[in-house]
This record gives sequence, structure tokens and C-alpha cells, in this order.
Amino acid sequence: MSTPTLISVEHYLATSYSPDCDYVDGEVRERNLGEHEHARLQTAIAAWLWTHRKEWKIIPVVEQRVQVSEKRFRIPDVSVLDRNQPMEPIVRVPPIVCCEVLSRSDTMREMRERCDDYLLFGVRHVWAFDPLRREAFICDAKGFHAPEGEQLAVPGTPIYLPLPQIFAELD
Repeated sequence: MSTPTLISVEHYLATSYSPDCDYVDGEVRERNLGEHEHARLQTAIAAWLWTHRKEWKIIPVVEQRVQVSEKRFRIPDVSVLDRNQPMEPIVRVPPIVCCEVLSRSDTMREMRERCDDYLLFGVRHVWAFDPLRREAFICDAKGFHAPEGEQLAVPGTPIYLPLPQIFAELD
């Protein structure tokens, strides 16, 4: 196994990647995406949130760079931003929600590391989705948990995802 070439944060930020890549402690990491089920589920989640953006006072964004620490940048599949937070080219304030859609080649170890980065940054709601098994998970410090009921929600807000309706978009 070869050792990855490390680059500076400045080099990462000055370089365009297509598709965009995560940056973890000097290493540029490709993200697993491009499969039909992944893309459709990501779109369904973003579309639901976008439909409700005004009433919920949110800004849903897809594949937006989030600086989770000094030397780590992640690109969640979907992020939910507070409409009142500062809008910058790179998100530096914890989003309300970060959503990750699993791809066939994702490992649980990699997904756990991504979710832990969001949690350590201060994101209070991290949701993961498996489009093939049509399952959703809440990620917290203890691991991945199935939601109670048929929706994911942000307590104390109107923000929610109706899972049967979201997964039906894959039919």
C-alpha cells in the first residue's frame, strides 16, 4: 500500500476537483458517488428540504464544502443550513443537519469517520441513508441507530424527512 501524498490546506483550497474531494489531515480523499440510486436519493432529500426552505427558514445545499476542523474539510451529500447563518464559499458554522447517502463502495468505518467529524464539529443531527436497503440511520456518539417511527426530525423545529415518501422516489 502506497503512502498518500500530503498537501497543504492552501493547496487543497486553491485546486478544483471534479467531483470535489474531502480533505483529511493533508490527504485528498475521493468520495464515492455517481451511482444512480445514490444520486436519486440525494436529489429526493434535497428536493423535500428545498420545498420547505422558506417556511422552515433553512437553506438546503448539496455537496457544499464544510470545514469541520483546521485540517479537515468534508462534503456532505446534503446539508441543512440556518437561513440566518453567514453564507460563505465554505461552511464554517455547523449545519443544522448533515446527510450522507451510502454508495456501494462505502465502508462503515469510512462512514463512521465522516459522521464523527460532523459531530465533533458541532453538527447536532447527522443522518445516513442506504438507498439499496431503503434504510435511514441517526448517527450519534454511540453509533448508528434506526429512527423511531417513519421520519427523521430535528426536535424543536418543523424540520423533518418523511422516510416512506423519500424512499418511494427510488421506485
